Order: sequence, then structure tokens, then C-alpha cells
Amino acid sequence: MKSVRYERLGETVHQETLPNGLEIRVVPKPEHARKYAFFATRYGGMDTRFQLNGKWLDTPAGIAHYLEHKMFDTKEGNALQELAKNGAEPNAFTSNAMTGYYFDSTDHFDENLEILLSFVSVPWFTDESVAKEQGIIGQEIRMIEDNPDWQIYVRLLRALYSVSTARTSIAGTVESISHITAETLYDCHRAFYTPSNMILTVVGNVDPERVSRLASRVLPREGGPAVPRDYGDEPETVARRETRLAMEVSSPQFLTGWKCLPVPEGEGRLRRLILGDLACDLLFGESSPLYQRLYSQGLINSSFGGDFEQLPGVAYLYAGGESKEPRAVAEALQQEADRLVREGVEEDFFRRTLRASFGSSLRGLNSFENIAVSLTEGRFGGYDPFRFPEVFDSITQEDVLDFLRDNVTADRAVLSEIVPKEA
Repeated sequence: MKSVRYERLGETVHQETLPNGLEIRVVPKPEHARKYAFFATRYGGMDTRFQLNGKWLDTPAGIAHYLEHKMFDTKEGNALQELAKNGAEPNAFTSNAMTGYYFDSTDHFDENLEILLSFVSVPWFTDESVAKEQGIIGQEIRMIEDNPDWQIYVRLLRALYSVSTARTSIAGTVESISHITAETLYDCHRAFYTPSNMILTVVGNVDPERVSRLASRVLPREGGPAVPRDYGDEPETVARRETRLAMEVSSPQFLTGWKCLPVPEGEGRLRRLILGDLACDLLFGESSPLYQRLYSQGLINSSFGGDFEQLPGVAYLYAGGESKEPRAVAEALQQEADRLVREGVEEDFFRRTLRASFGSSLRGLNSFENIAVSLTEGRFGGYDPFRFPEVFDSITQEDVLDFLRDNVTADRAVLSEIVPKEA
């Protein structure tokens, strides 16, 4: 295995690509007893349309999440129970762009890793078990649809995007999942759960070579071809300027978002990610003048916050929370972004914000989960996330202001509101 040393971080990453295309990343932590394994496929909620064996397939919304649920079923029983019997804490998640399976353990690591790699690689579905799962996931969907936080977020994405599959709910709808069959699940597994589309990342007290040998023994000898995907040809303009829904809430909630310019895969994505995070901090972070002014006026409370996101082919920045006057807060955010572009940021505040953001990235290395997920996201996005110190070194105030000038503009803004139902 090749070793890459990051002196400024005090970390070493051992990496290898197996003949079947699987990428392995191991970050040894000999001073810890814990071991964390993360096995991920580049397949998420956005991947509903793809090409398999030369034919384009349109699959139901929510199928990646559905497949994640079903993967724990094995011919012998349930992999979750097997892992738990060995003292591991297993789980999984599906995001827009990936599905990840993981466990945390101190003992029986090799055995647990073998279970993880086996059940993710060898699907077992029956028509009966797939039909049964529809009821379980349908109930989950109904629950999240009753959640104002979920509604406000998914409605924000549907206001931002008219074509991109970023507007598709990861869980799908009760109607969309009713079309999922065992055959469809097998097709999706064949397309995306192939070693060449996957990454295994292990963090903790482990021997990198041992991890590599075990993966070589358990996983298929060959990886499948790259699968063309269609995320939709998204226009630059927003789909709609605002969306409003009445629900059982005690006070109005909102998210205002901006449709940002996407960045192709490669090292530029890491730089853009850091610029987006800094733009959030300078514009509406807790130390920013705007946050303090809005808070003192009672227009926002501790629920207020936001983030910058990059997904396949799209990017967006958003902020929000509870407010008695959502529209006033959204307008204030836009005015402040425009002001920063015109007048710049007080230099001392910029330096403090830069240092705080860098410190936050460093603290992220204390979490095994964060290390594994960021290495995986980086590899899928074509960048090395451990290069962040060098990126921070190169960023100037003008770079962040350019980001705001290009992305956080009135014509790119949308407002998503949830308001109390009238009595």
C-alpha cells in the first residue's frame, strides 16, 4: 500500500486500488482501541436515471434509500444482528450522492469487516420481502412528510431546481416506492454496488495490509464498468422565487437559498467548499454583525443557521430558522451580501473567521466518522480533503467576496416558508 503523510495534520493515509477497482483508504490510530469501517458506493438519491448494458433506465424516486434498507437482509438472516452479536455498532445512510454502510467496534474487527463487505456485495431480495418493506418505508415517508424541517428543506430544493434530480426526495414518495420490485433492486445493485464504484475507508487501531488482504479475499475479483448517469440539464435560473406551506407549527419557519454555480469534479471542489463555508460564516455566522443585529432585534433565535452544499452538477447556499418575519430576514441577508461585495469585510473579522474555520476543520479530524466520510466524499468528488491547510493558506478576502458576487445575488435567491395554520 502507498502511504501519504500529511505533516501539518499529523496524519498518515495508506491507500491502494485493488485489481477489481475498489479503493481502500486506511488511517491508523494505534493509540486508540476503537476501529471504524465505512464502505460506501457512489450511488444516492439523485441517481434515478442511468444506463445499464447500453439501455437507459428510469428508476423510482427513493430507490437508493430503499436498497440501503434491504441490503441488511441475507439468506441466513440479518447482517445488523450478526454485527451487533459481535459487539459492533452498525448503521447505514443514504444521501443525495452516496450510500454508506459502517460499524464501530473494539473487538472482532476482522470478522465484522468480513460481514460488512459480504452483505453489501451479495444482495438477497425476494418479492415478498420487498413488498413487506414498502409498508415500513411508506410509514417512514409519512412521518418525514409531517416534519416541518423536512418540508421546508425539500421545498427549498424544488424552488431552486426545475430539472436536476437534486429536487428529488431521497426517501421518495409513497407512490414512487410502490413501483419498486426485486428486479429493479437487483438492477441498481448490479450497476452501482460494484467494487470499481466503491470505497472502503477504515480508521483506528488496524493493520492497513491486513485490511487490504481481507477485502481482496472477500470481494468479487472484477469490478463493473462505469455507469453513465443523467442528473438533468439544469438551467441557471431558479425554478420559482418562493414557496409557502401551512402546517401545525407554533411560529413561522423559513429557509432562504441561493442557486450557486456548480464546480466540476477535481481539486477546485475543495476550494469552493471552503469558500462557501467562509461566505456563510462572514455573512450570517454567530460572530457576524448581521447575526448579532437580527438576534438583538428578535428577528432570529438560536435555531438560525445555514450551510453551503455541493452535489453532482449543482451547488447551493442556504440559511434560516424560526422567525416572526421570515421575509424581513431574507431581505436583510441579501442586503448584507450586497453590502459585503461593495464595501468588503473588516480585516480583523476576516482573519478571525478564517482562523475559526480552519480550527473547525482541524477538530473534524478528532472524529473517526468524519475522517472516513470526508475521505470518501473527497475521492468521489475528485479532491483530497486532507489538503485543506494549503487551501486555507491561499484564500484571500477578495476570493470570498468574489464567491458572494457570483453566487449570492437577488436573481439566484428563493424563499421557502412554513407558516402556522389559521385557526
